[in-house]
Amino acid sequence: MLRKRRGSGAFAVVTAFALAAGSVVCTGGFAYASPGELRCGEPTGRQFEHATPEQAGLDSQLLSDALDFGLSRNRLNVQVFRHNCLIGSGPINGSTDRIPWNVWSVTKSVVSLLAGIAWDQGKLDIDAPVDRYLPVGVGDARHRAITVQNLLQETSGLRVGAATEGITGIIPIDPFSAVQALGVPFDDPPGSAFQYSQRNVDLLSYVIELAVGEPLQQFAQRELFGPIGIRQGDYYWAHDRSGHTYGYAHLLIPPIDLSRLGMLAANHGDWNGRQIVSRAYLTRATTASATNSCYGYLFWLGPGCAENPDFLPADLYSMSGFGLQHVYVIPSLDLMVVWTGVFGVESDKGLGGVLQYGREPAHEFFRKLLAAFRDHPIPDPGPYVEAPLAVDYRSYFDPDIALAVFGVGADAYPGCTVLSCLQFPLNLPFTDAPPGCLVVACVGPDPRTPGIH
Repeated sequence: MLRKRRGSGAFAVVTAFALAAGSVVCTGGFAYASPGELRCGEPTGRQFEHATPEQAGLDSQLLSDALDFGLSRNRLNVQVFRHNCLIGSGPINGSTDRIPWNVWSVTKSVVSLLAGIAWDQGKLDIDAPVDRYLPVGVGDARHRAITVQNLLQETSGLRVGAATEGITGIIPIDPFSAVQALGVPFDDPPGSAFQYSQRNVDLLSYVIELAVGEPLQQFAQRELFGPIGIRQGDYYWAHDRSGHTYGYAHLLIPPIDLSRLGMLAANHGDWNGRQIVSRAYLTRATTASATNSCYGYLFWLGPGCAENPDFLPADLYSMSGFGLQHVYVIPSLDLMVVWTGVFGVESDKGLGGVLQYGREPAHEFFRKLLAAFRDHPIPDPGPYVEAPLAVDYRSYFDPDIALAVFGVGADAYPGCTVLSCLQFPLNLPFTDAPPGCLVVACVGPDPRTPGIH
């Protein structure tokens, strides 16, 4: 329910009346000593508690302008929360709220939350080498010496071909993604350098599964999704052809459920008085590593990092995915923005500009959003300015990593082919997805199709 930090008789009476009527929307003209006194509770049903922008210290029309801008940049679903209350929704949210959408690398941050829960339960040692969890004989000594923390911080030292690794998941031919990681050569000693890898997180999801002693999604549903109100039929999370869950991407989840995961992180792991993941773990997860001041445990940290606008407060952190899928959390403003969609960058430098300038939509959106704040906490940074192109596309592709999925080439894991891996037969491509789920989203009337029905 909506809460105030100090008592108000009028507030209590109207709130009680609204609850009795079954409403979760606060639209009364309440007087507040300051916007910071407003506080909503986490949802106990399907809907978030609402407040008006004015109750949260924003101007309705200016917030609406920001939301309209989001749609102009292909933000197909936008949710703005302040003081834990939903205060703004994008123009077409009514059509997109319930569609499971591939949040791509935001999935990595969800895997981080699962690692935290397993750590809280004493089942996963973050400082331990993966040797402690891997089956005997899988991986050589050097690969088995990689630590769980190395995987969380993307510092395994393994060679990276980010697009190559991702394409073989989009076209589902990966035999056993975690084991494939154990065949990739090292470019750096573990722990010495940051390299953004997809395979790292696939290996991590497998290690968590081994540590907790059950399939990753079974653990996730019982310990994370279920307790915050995300039902098994709400989402689809893809497996590779060995039947193991991808960690780097391919969680297709409705935006209004993605917001639950963001709200859990923003509230230090607490959900209606139940500690789902510890504050201690989330503090570690949102603390920069020694090798990258922008990265914690699969969370992007601070202004100017990934697609984070460079003028936002220093305590900003985000979950960030391909195609501009984001959960932005700004604790000092008690603000969270969640959006999903497809690339919507405007650039005068062609495709290269679209790929490089992922910050343009967020820069302009937050510029408009902050202008809606009555107390103007941040000066207007001015319009986004494109820098010269500096993308080296060659670094995104590695032919050896691509060939490895067919069991050939320098990076192929011994004994893994397109038909079997570690002597286990593999599923055929495209057989994992339920009806209506194809790469980007789950749509359609089939009752087996994930989505909030």
